[in-house]
Amino acid sequence: MRFTTAIASAAAFAGLAVAAPAVQPRAFSIPAGDGFPSPNPAQLAVINDLADGTLSNAPPPAKINEASFPVFQLIAFNENFEVAFFSSLIQNITNGVPGFDLPSSPKKDELLDILQTVLAQEKLHAINAINTLKKFNAFAPTPCQYQFPTSNIYEAISLAERFTDLVLGTLQDAAQILARNGDVGPVRGVTASLGQEGQQEGFYRILLSKKPSEKPFLTTNVAAFAFSALQQFIVPGSCPFPLDSIKLPIFPAVNVISGKGGVAVEPRDQTLSFQVDLTSVKTADKYVGGKGDGLFVTYFSGQLLPISVPVVNAKWAGRVVTFEANFPFSANFMYGLSVASLTTSGAFAAPGDVVAATLAAPGLIQVDDRVKSWDGFKL
Repeated sequence: MRFTTAIASAAAFAGLAVAAPAVQPRAFSIPAGDGFPSPNPAQLAVINDLADGTLSNAPPPAKINEASFPVFQLIAFNENFEVAFFSSLIQNITNGVPGFDLPSSPKKDELLDILQTVLAQEKLHAINAINTLKKFNAFAPTPCQYQFPTSNIYEAISLAERFTDLVLGTLQDAAQILARNGDVGPVRGVTASLGQEGQQEGFYRILLSKKPSEKPFLTTNVAAFAFSALQQFIVPGSCPFPLDSIKLPIFPAVNVISGKGGVAVEPRDQTLSFQVDLTSVKTADKYVGGKGDGLFVTYFSGQLLPISVPVVNAKWAGRVVTFEANFPFSANFMYGLSVASLTTSGAFAAPGDVVAATLAAPGLIQVDDRVKSWDGFKL
């Protein structure tokens, strides 16, 4: 089996599955057996062995600013999701589920070995964040049930590439928040895990016939947008805690309609189409039914300041709005990931300022500089 270059159903992570085939994901719970997320010493030793490394043995910081707790809660929440995702993918490949079966036994074994290591490393990322929260008697999120909109191995790797890309931007925000709060001690560990995620991302991109490094400075993101994006993978009502235990807002998704749901946007200046359901957003009342005046699409791309362009051609069906906005590719070299939000302002001095003016987010837009002669990883 060869990974090809079509990515249609990874559109699910671009917002909602606007351009994706109808997939009915099943609820998935993290398998029990190794004690995760609270392993005993013997179980942790097994995880360490699979991960090719261990948690840091450096002493924890003496204190952490309470304003930093959401950083570790989001990291744990995300890592729990990633543990579930890779557990599900490994199960599907191991069991030869249709779409996940590989004709080459050596390559199947090789890929499973790689994914088992990634899974164990993600478990350590989660345990590290959970241990930090527990030390300071802060709420530590436990796993929910999850659903993954993939029906074959290629779609799964495509989805892994997209959420890892978003995580790479989110961990930048985590490091900055910690530093701003005076919590410099954990920054080294956060950036170490950021590097590990970057190594993963390069591997997935090679499998997908993309250059392993997409930009000189990867696209940033903010914690609230990551928390919002993760909601679509949670089985509603399955988390064993109120979601508002994590003090981050949850925004409705920006659904990218153009470019196969945002996953295959061409590298050129163009007008993109979007759709947003603002039913739950009371601050949108003044805009409902209007032409889009006062609304903007704001993009994160690389390390540029937020790029805002006016919404045009807004069309409403109740509180669901379809609209268009310019995608200023050429002036900003918007290769790789761009993160879109629907905002009520178009002037921002920093990425963190965007959240307060956001009605919906994120929408993920991918513009790839593909490797023309590389066929991907032949399995």
